Amino acid sequence: MTSFFPLPPNNQPWIRSARYDGLLILAPPFLALLAVLLLPASYRHSAQMPLLAWVGLVVLIDVAHVYGTLFQTYFDPVKRRERQLLLWVVPLACYAIGVALHSLGGMVFWRALAYLAVFHFIRQQYGFLRIYSRHDAPAPGQWLNTALVYYATIYPLLYWHLSPGRNFTWFVEGEFFQADWPLGRFIATVLYVALITAYLIREALGWRRTRWLNVPRNLLLGGTLVSWYAGIVWFNGDLAFTLLNVVSHGIPYLALVWHGGPAPRSAPRPARRGAWAGRYGLLVFLGAVALFAYLEEGLWDGLVWREHGNVFSWFQSLPAVDNTQLLMWLVPLLALPQSTHYVLDGFIWRRK
Repeated sequence: MTSFFPLPPNNQPWIRSARYDGLLILAPPFLALLAVLLLPASYRHSAQMPLLAWVGLVVLIDVAHVYGTLFQTYFDPVKRRERQLLLWVVPLACYAIGVALHSLGGMVFWRALAYLAVFHFIRQQYGFLRIYSRHDAPAPGQWLNTALVYYATIYPLLYWHLSPGRNFTWFVEGEFFQADWPLGRFIATVLYVALITAYLIREALGWRRTRWLNVPRNLLLGGTLVSWYAGIVWFNGDLAFTLLNVVSHGIPYLALVWHGGPAPRSAPRPARRGAWAGRYGLLVFLGAVALFAYLEEGLWDGLVWREHGNVFSWFQSLPAVDNTQLLMWLVPLLALPQSTHYVLDGFIWRRK
């Protein structure tokens, strides 16, 4: 008799190895949660953000990971040649659209960028799910994988949108549409619990029949649930949100870029090309993304925000721009690395 749960392969579908994936891709959400739980209570439920934490999380992880895309595109001579048209069109289009949006109002631009960023964060989790599910045999209820990874991110966002003001933002205050609707939060929560329960039942039935679990897929989904729920729903603090959001997204992305993505079973892992391929490639990689992040944030602070002069003292001699017309051209330019990263990532990781 044919089982409803075909026996899957004995090996786990790691991207590189259990140690590499476990430490750099799957563990960050759980380690971030542990760090948040060890924080003083005031940081879990307030808008306080220590300067050192801001530099470490926002500059050296969040902004830095954006520049990891360069090593899979513009800094790779082969991929640069293969995707030449895409690599020209995307930044030009992002800048033109950004200027057009900012001309309608600064908040229009930031709101559009925030929702694009949210979409990018959600799709990264779905992308990792596809990678870790690539060897799964067809089985009943397999749609629950996709449904859960999406709703694990969408539910906290719904909660955020349907709640009064939170102590954190994605980019700027007022970027999301918000309305206090308790009934909407309750309905969204019921669906959330039901979906998690259905997934756990499906996994238990699969284990009972095959004595096998897809470890990285389950850890990925568990980490997604942990980081998004704890960062947005459970806690209401800027540091807690930033730590869970940034660490869970940025470190796995950099790890994926450094490795180059999954390869077919019979093929070697993707080769590195260009400046980061040598003996000191890792130092070049991490040093470059950190340097680019510092320069970008320095320009933001010197020209627009003027909030962290002691960190970006070299940039304080720049003129602060407050003219609306100039900001219409400047802000989309400074945000171009982010918007380009969000769009290019929809293309560079696709596999047949």
